[in-house]
Amino acid sequence: MSHHETALKAQFYLTAPQPCPYLEEKEERKVFTTLQGASAVSVNNALSARGFRRSQSVIYRPACVGCSACMSIRIPVASFQPSRTQRRIISRNSDLTRRACEAWATESQFSLFRRYLDTRHAQGGMADMDAFDYASMVDETPVNSTVIEYTVSDEEGDRQLIGACLSDILGDGLSMVYSFFEPDQKARSLGAFMIMDHISLAREMGLAYVYLGYWVAGSPKMSYKTQYRPFELCDGAKWRGFASADAFLEWRAKQPGVAAR
Repeated sequence: MSHHETALKAQFYLTAPQPCPYLEEKEERKVFTTLQGASAVSVNNALSARGFRRSQSVIYRPACVGCSACMSIRIPVASFQPSRTQRRIISRNSDLTRRACEAWATESQFSLFRRYLDTRHAQGGMADMDAFDYASMVDETPVNSTVIEYTVSDEEGDRQLIGACLSDILGDGLSMVYSFFEPDQKARSLGAFMIMDHISLAREMGLAYVYLGYWVAGSPKMSYKTQYRPFELCDGAKWRGFASADAFLEWRAKQPGVAAR
């Protein structure tokens, strides 16, 4: 791996090529650095604003040769306007209670996490995670993180956890690191609801954005992220606003020398 120094005094490394998990016949490489010590929060804030993404104590960005399909995406909360379908999802989940918790793994979270993985991502890269792996993901955060829990009353009046999201509190927004939910509650569209509730929470906290990680042009599994409009995309240097995925594709087609895939 190669490395260099930046004005942030962070040392960066480059991973070796490996198969891309989103686009067939493509290879991915990532540039990354570690988050540690007193500078972790400031480095996380600065690099998130440049399109990086945190995973435990590492923050990274795609650095693929000849491909720029992966772009960091964020929602400006002040201008977000839910569609008719999204308003119905919000209404459908009006019985849920949101609770911001310390970033500390619990048994109820892990049980929900395992049900979610076993049902939705049984063949994914996280499929083999056990309780210790989950605790590491949640507990070992070097930055300002929280777990947002969503509960509903059962027939006995007890609160049942049906959704949760590990989120970072950045200087300018909330970054949804990883969300999971009850897989048998399909009618609720909990994944969509949690994104919109994070938009509401960011607005309540006076934060400008909700960061959703990477949107991959051409990957069907990532298409949902552009349903929250308007949105902004970052190519690693600049954020640009778009009203839809089609608007972005039209803009990109007009850019000379831009490698799309």
